[in-house]
Amino acid sequence: MRRQSFSRFPLRALACAAMASAALAGCVNLAPAYEKPVAPVPQALPSAGVEAATPLDVAWRDFFVDPRLQGVVELALANNRDLRVAALNIERARAQYGIVRAGLFPTVEAGAGGSRSRTPGGLSTSGEARYATQYSADLGLTSYELDLFGRVRNLSESALQSYFQTEETRHSTQISLISAVATAWLQLAADEQRLQLARSTLDSQRKSFELIQRSHALGSQSGLALAQSQSTVDAARADAAAFDGQVEQARNALALLVGATPPAELLPVPATSTTATTTAAQLLVPPAGLSSDVLQQRPDVRAAEHALRASNADIGAARAAFFPRIALTASAGTASSNLSGLFAGGSKAWSFAPSISVPIFDGGANRANLRVAETQQKIQLATYEKTVQTAFREVADALAERRTLAERLDAQRSLLGATSRSFELSQSLFKSGASNYLDVLDAQRAYYAAQQTLIGLQLTEQTNRLTIYKALGGGWKDG
Repeated sequence: MRRQSFSRFPLRALACAAMASAALAGCVNLAPAYEKPVAPVPQALPSAGVEAATPLDVAWRDFFVDPRLQGVVELALANNRDLRVAALNIERARAQYGIVRAGLFPTVEAGAGGSRSRTPGGLSTSGEARYATQYSADLGLTSYELDLFGRVRNLSESALQSYFQTEETRHSTQISLISAVATAWLQLAADEQRLQLARSTLDSQRKSFELIQRSHALGSQSGLALAQSQSTVDAARADAAAFDGQVEQARNALALLVGATPPAELLPVPATSTTATTTAAQLLVPPAGLSSDVLQQRPDVRAAEHALRASNADIGAARAAFFPRIALTASAGTASSNLSGLFAGGSKAWSFAPSISVPIFDGGANRANLRVAETQQKIQLATYEKTVQTAFREVADALAERRTLAERLDAQRSLLGATSRSFELSQSLFKSGASNYLDVLDAQRAYYAAQQTLIGLQLTEQTNRLTIYKALGGGWKDG
């Protein structure tokens, strides 16, 4: 029965202490009331000039229609080191929040110990050596702060918002990664198409040069025509070599983003002609009059808002430093000079040591800390507003480019057809002797340039789709 009564005592005492601290803690929160800032941008996004019914929350797996590109993106999400670091930063922020949040709860510790000491006779009142033995066992609270003014709660809130900010930063990193991988993949496809065009042009030029060379040997063509034909062959060789290097560089850039060498079956296959293009993404254009509130779904905007909320909580913690801080230290247990009597009647022991500290003079440190917190809050507010403005501009720029792309593509295809006909006619006139070879060269250069420009414009059209999707906050959902 004595052991039972002892076991109830410390538990009851500690429970009362915990209940008292909970009742006293959290009475005041000195953090300023948070109000979501008004976005300093127009209420509606610009119109793209086209109709679209595709929802804005399309997951990246549904946005990319080419299965090879989907496979490359999956590899990048699994292997990219930047994304891996961002994920580890989330784990670190979660752990840091757990550390700070633990301050809201009392730390209860159990301890047991024993000691034996000897006092020499010259130091004792009886003149004889004395021996002392003591055993103890207790439970206790150690310096638990009563959060009367919300200091600990605001520190915990700040850590929580920082964790949320880190998580949104990871989402932003994923969007940037997916965008970069898709852009590199599309760039590789375009470079492959340019290389294919340069090589086919080189083959054609070599055949033309061989014909002119034979004609020159027979005396039917001048040395000028032969030299001009040779120049076109050399120019085509230089272009083919340059595009060959660009293809290798594009592959290296893609491998770096993916974090591994992509398998050959996931690499793009160049289109068979310049009138065709590698379609990697479905059209995603917001309808006219779409509210700019959709920008709030962008992870970078949400991260900026979490940083603003954290700075708000930091102000509350800085204000609480001006007020008294109360800490509790308590223990309850048993003590005895004999190990056998440790749990005997009359061996109960307890201690209760509350402390209070009142800031009187600190050289202005608390006031300076408050100014730092208030200034940081203003900085985060400006950062949030700039993030929203940047997001609006990215969408507006992408939509502005989108409005002209269809006309540019149509004009370029028409130009390609015209230069193709011009090249064919110049060849016919040259073969009939009605024109010189310089006209053929000019027409051929114009035709080749129109083909290369169309490839670049088709790449721009595809990357514009990707830019709009990214600017609207898509790309981090895995659905």
